[in-house]
Amino acid sequence: MQRLTVLLVVTFMAAAFPLSAKADRLNDKLLNRPYSDMRRWHLGFSVGLNMFDFSFHHNGLVTEDGRTWFMEQPDPSPGFCVNGLFSLRLNDYFSVRVTPGIYFGNRLVRFKDTTNGDEERQDLKSAYLVLPVDLKFAAQRMRNIRPYMIGGIMPAVDVLKKRADFIRTNAFDFFLTVGFGCDLYLPYFKLIPELKFCFGLTDAIQHNRPDLVDDPWRLGVSNSLKRATTQMVVLTFYFE
Repeated sequence: MQRLTVLLVVTFMAAAFPLSAKADRLNDKLLNRPYSDMRRWHLGFSVGLNMFDFSFHHNGLVTEDGRTWFMEQPDPSPGFCVNGLFSLRLNDYFSVRVTPGIYFGNRLVRFKDTTNGDEERQDLKSAYLVLPVDLKFAAQRMRNIRPYMIGGIMPAVDVLKKRADFIRTNAFDFFLTVGFGCDLYLPYFKLIPELKFCFGLTDAIQHNRPDLVDDPWRLGVSNSLKRATTQMVVLTFYFE
């Protein structure tokens, strides 16, 4: 997850700075869209990439056949997201953003038997309907660039039907979000690259699994988890 975060930060900076430098060279004396920030509200949309990750907490359960299981997500898998944008200006520095959308992604989870080294895998696919609500704090505009920071909450509902497999995730989740970005003022619109980190607060795993009563081996694997929370890294490009 740390390597992924570093990669996305580098990608974010590589995307933002060449565009802003080009805009400044072409508009060294003229500001693009000089009065756009004075509007009371703004509309837009976004496309982006995301990475889902699990943080597992085990309970040390020993199954009936003497096995103990360890779960991990060895490598994050990329997904994509689309969002709408509604931004309400509060004053010169603060605004409230609501960005409803959908996040598509998957998590390839590995189940390892710590006794004999046997492994099983499960691909957990998700399609989250999300409603992020963020407070945005923007610095003063510097020519055609304006960096900012955000923080907020994000309720999410997974609308994909879950299979009866080793683990099954809950439909509802709730996240705290923090991030940063940069408003790039182009002649006809604003391009806003943003990097956001989402931290799940609820247990993402269903522990009541009557569908596995007739499969005690899989039920034992599922019951080896005490708790698991979802984490996301989202790289988004807004058009406003």
